[in-house]
Amino acid sequence: MQDAHLILGVGELLWDILPDGPRLGGAPANFSVMASRLGNHAAILSRIGRDDLGRAAMERLTPFPVDAGAVQIDPEHETGRVTVELVDGQPSYTIHQPAAWDFLELTDDWVQLAERANAVCFGSLAQRGPVSRQTIQTLVAETPESCVRVFDVNLRAPFYSAEIVEESLELATVMKMNDAEVPLVLELLGLEQDSESIEPRKYLRLAASRVLREFPTVRMVAITCGAHGSLLVTREEFHAHPGVPVKVADTIGAGDAFTAAMTHSLLRGASLATINEAGNRWGAWVASQPGAMPDLPDAVITSIAEAIRSVE
Repeated sequence: MQDAHLILGVGELLWDILPDGPRLGGAPANFSVMASRLGNHAAILSRIGRDDLGRAAMERLTPFPVDAGAVQIDPEHETGRVTVELVDGQPSYTIHQPAAWDFLELTDDWVQLAERANAVCFGSLAQRGPVSRQTIQTLVAETPESCVRVFDVNLRAPFYSAEIVEESLELATVMKMNDAEVPLVLELLGLEQDSESIEPRKYLRLAASRVLREFPTVRMVAITCGAHGSLLVTREEFHAHPGVPVKVADTIGAGDAFTAAMTHSLLRGASLATINEAGNRWGAWVASQPGAMPDLPDAVITSIAEAIRSVE
């Protein structure tokens, strides 16, 4: 068995307040839980309040193999909350502020983790405030040159800007976004592209190539397309995946599962086809379950692993 890689998810840990009750989430937390379930040493680097929701968050994480020992406790600010409304399984969000995760602190413990990290995943939402933005960017810069630095764009209006996206891409080696975010990102970066006369998948591939040309440190762009799969683009090649058909319960956390499986496969030197298969299999499975951190039977792990191996 290969040694477990150290993978960090940096940013928001929060409660999604859904019509049927609260569920723990936040993209970096969802990412870290899935990365740990795939056999990595995955740690959540976030901040919660000294309140009932904070205590409940730590209790909720206890059954998972994820490392929550580096989660900070904020004595002044509340644990993050997001009100979620679902329309045909698709979520819309009201993200309350300020929250404890707006005040991430660059501690020695966090820096030591960053210096040993094999991969780190960070997004734009947790950079909405100046304190966490500085912490996240400094932390990512402290990772080794060999570290896979995943910028999961995850645009949540109004909490993003051209500056945040550009500064994050200057740090990243992998960029991940969904197809709806592509034109927004191109506009923010001043890389707008006429999409009217271009076949959609070709448009996405050209958009990814534009990003790769503009940001030399970025080695791969991943674009997810919901039920229609995903596209991986490097400077040398690209691979499109048609997706895995499932009955969708809700899509919360599906993109984060894709990112975790993609990162897991990248660290093992997998081909683009294998990376895409892994991302789509795990993303589709999470979409077929309610919530971002559903129970994971051993039989599911076995069947998905077999499906991924079939394309190696």
